[in-house]
Amino acid sequence: MATPTLLADTDAMEAPRRKTSQHGWRNWPRQAWWPWATRGVAAAFFATVAWLIFRQARTVDWPAVLQALRDLPSTALAMGGALALLSHFTYGSFDWVGRHCSGHRLPRATTLGIAMTSYPFTLNLGSLIGGVGVRYRLYARRGVDPGTIGQVVGTSILTNWVGYLLLAGVLAWLWQPPAVAGWTVEPWQWRLGGTVLGSLPVAYMALCALRSGRALTLRGHAFPLPRWPVALWQVAASATNWMLMGAALWTVLQHQVSYPAALATVLLGAVAGLVLRVPAGLGVLEAVGVALLATDTLGQEEVLAALLAYRALYYFGPLVLAAAAFGVAELRWRQQADPDAESTSNQKI
Repeated sequence: MATPTLLADTDAMEAPRRKTSQHGWRNWPRQAWWPWATRGVAAAFFATVAWLIFRQARTVDWPAVLQALRDLPSTALAMGGALALLSHFTYGSFDWVGRHCSGHRLPRATTLGIAMTSYPFTLNLGSLIGGVGVRYRLYARRGVDPGTIGQVVGTSILTNWVGYLLLAGVLAWLWQPPAVAGWTVEPWQWRLGGTVLGSLPVAYMALCALRSGRALTLRGHAFPLPRWPVALWQVAASATNWMLMGAALWTVLQHQVSYPAALATVLLGAVAGLVLRVPAGLGVLEAVGVALLATDTLGQEEVLAALLAYRALYYFGPLVLAAAAFGVAELRWRQQADPDAESTSNQKI
């Protein structure tokens, strides 16, 4: 039996460790000030973007924007639309990764159709409606269990952002943001931040290679990891999708800006819209684009017209098609379900 002296010595030795653990950076989320700090950062970011939107809206010559929209060449719009469609197809292939990892047996064409139908809803109405609601319903209608659906959705989200981080890291070495409202970033700071972001997907692929398909366990929770070829597939597919988005905007801008600048507008606009939780990033993408792309030779009216055309091609047009596809799928399901219900009713009589 331990003596009181021994217990007292043990408590004295453990006290500094407990004190260190209570005040370490890992316990910041448990501190009372943490929620206020995170809300403050989000509020500051929201205020900055909202101020940019308000300032630009006041100075925009809207008749000139409409005229610039009319002057956009049909060839640029057609090419931008084709690139947008290819991007939606590429995003739909993310669910093929989820199909491979989860092992569900739906055909590849059906899986692609579900992903491409839900993606426009996610873009325009948020992930709760598109990524969870529509996708869950379409998968559940075809007999996929909730756990598998959750794995597919989680894999798709992870796939989307690993390629984003890699491109953000590369972009930091190819493009320097202009001064916005007198605020500038030093090149070394910009590149250091990009390098940190770009190293995350590299670390993810290295971890998948080391684990060889074995799940990673943290604090009693198991996180399944794919093998490294699948991780490489995720990064490549995601990076391709983001690059196609940037190419669509670059094409609508008629190559009047550099491609890295157009890609940066898409990447930064996506994060800004995600943080602010504005449906479809409405107004946020336009504010970011005008701030980054407008120059003395390319006026904000021309930039705004191109951004509005890009939004119509990438967001609104696919949403109309996806809503029609979702409606047809629901109608077919009801037509298939009604004969079964009638047959069951006749058997009971």
